Amino acid sequence: MTILEQIVSSIKDNANNAFCIEDTLYTYKEFAICVSKIQRAIQKHINITDLNVGLIANNDLETYASIIALWLEGKAYVPLNPETPKNRNLNVIKQSDIHTIIDSSENTDYEQFLLINSKKLIGNDDTLTISNYSEDNLAYIFFTSGTTGNPKGVQITHKNLNYFMQAFEDLKYPIESSDRCLQMFDLTFDLSVVSYLAPLLKGACIYTLGSNNIKYLEVLKVMTRHRLTFSLMVPSVLHSLRPYFSKIHFENLKYSMFCGEALHLDITEAWSKCVPNAIIANVYGPTECTIYCTNYTYNPNGFNKSHNGILSIGKEMTTTETIIVDFENNPLPNNHLGELCLSGPQLTRGYWKNDDINKKAFFNVTINNEQKRFYKTGDLCKKDTEGDITYLGRIDFQAKVQGYRVELSEIEFHVKKILSELNVVAIIFENKIGNNEIALAIESPKFKTKKFLDELRTILPDYMIPSKIAFFLKLPLNVNGKINRNEMIKIIKEKYE
Repeated sequence: MTILEQIVSSIKDNANNAFCIEDTLYTYKEFAICVSKIQRAIQKHINITDLNVGLIANNDLETYASIIALWLEGKAYVPLNPETPKNRNLNVIKQSDIHTIIDSSENTDYEQFLLINSKKLIGNDDTLTISNYSEDNLAYIFFTSGTTGNPKGVQITHKNLNYFMQAFEDLKYPIESSDRCLQMFDLTFDLSVVSYLAPLLKGACIYTLGSNNIKYLEVLKVMTRHRLTFSLMVPSVLHSLRPYFSKIHFENLKYSMFCGEALHLDITEAWSKCVPNAIIANVYGPTECTIYCTNYTYNPNGFNKSHNGILSIGKEMTTTETIIVDFENNPLPNNHLGELCLSGPQLTRGYWKNDDINKKAFFNVTINNEQKRFYKTGDLCKKDTEGDITYLGRIDFQAKVQGYRVELSEIEFHVKKILSELNVVAIIFENKIGNNEIALAIESPKFKTKKFLDELRTILPDYMIPSKIAFFLKLPLNVNGKINRNEMIKIIKEKYE
């Protein structure tokens, strides 16, 4: 049975709540009616040859229903953040060959396109039918930042999703119809997909975040008020919640998963006391390999593998193969440092209409007399003899300072030990004369730094000591709740230049 068949069956068979949005509960019956109305509108208004449809990513039932309705009609959704500058969204629309926008907003900025206002549709039929389905159909295209400033589209098929869900099931973190599951992500971020898809497949209830509140406080409110049992978060949320840890006791939480950034061991240990009955898992994966593809389960009562205080990202999931390669894409033996590369049926077919980037990002290598296609993640890693992968940071986080190779995670590790529980981020930036400097962003009211820098000099060589320090009451985050390094670099350069 395909994922799409499972979704239809789950929607029909469950009488409980499907979503809690802005503190309003919606049943699976109400969701089915909403999907059905949108599906009929798609059938009526969108040409069968128009396969990519723009979706304004609002936080409402109609937007989630639109995703399912598009899939039922064999079409892919391309999410567009309503808060993103219009010109960027228009760039995405143009690249994706989009002619139709589905929008639940009261007012729209996209009148020049065929527009379906999903909130104004009428009907009470809950019939759902699968049309034009193929596992090779695209399920979605997510546009991520490009190094040239032009967003690049990662295209994910239903086949990719089917294999991801197979690997997710193999992790043995089962969701049941009685579960209450967090969905904290903007719908333009691929971690949102598993956050709504996994619960829908099991008839569980999905709890989204209010759109006008501070994200980490909204996470705390929703998890507390609704006693959630399943969560996937970015680690930055933990850093923001840390001042509240002494008051947090989520005894109902069964699974607490993290993805999207490096997960530090010290804060994981502190968080484990807040979630005494939960399995804590660190999962990893780029959008290009369908959400995530490795897993490490934290051990609250014993040894955990880490490097520079960063928890291991664990072993590959069942439908992914991993290798570590050198700068010439030659596979390296265990315990050798190199770039992590991924292969398997979760892997995207490539970037949408972007052959130049595809040639740089993907390569073929022969392993055991079989040629396989791999994706270059840009992540610096090594794999031990047990198959667990150590994450050491982005390759582009490593830079030469005064001719020396510097690893930013090492600086962060030692600074955190000195400054106790403060959240810190080390950054490489280019100064006015073109030389690399190290800056340190500290989440704290301003304090005198001489004492801690003197202590740091007893541990690290001079070329690894930050030359610039900036204090933030809250480190800047992007819309997905991840640390916004580019924004920090901009602020630090403005401060010192």
